[in-house]
Amino acid sequence: MRVSYKKLWKMLIDRDMSKTDLRLQSGISSTSLAKLGKDESVTTNVLVKVCTALDCNIGDIMDISDDCKKNEKKNCRQEQTGQ
Repeated sequence: MRVSYKKLWKMLIDRDMSKTDLRLQSGISSTSLAKLGKDESVTTNVLVKVCTALDCNIGDIMDISDDCKKNEKKNCRQEQTGQ
């Protein structure tokens, strides 16, 4: 599974907010903000702080997708099972 925070960055643009504004309003660390920027895992606590600051739900700031593309499902399953 892969996480994408593209929705978060779009929301910041729509609200004319910088990443620094988000960090200060939400109280998250620079490290957590950097992880979000790299689509890396962060704690649920960080996500809740961001959602509270932006008055939104988790689904409004992130997407979770399968690592394998739909048109490559067969090949992906073979790779995962070692066939």
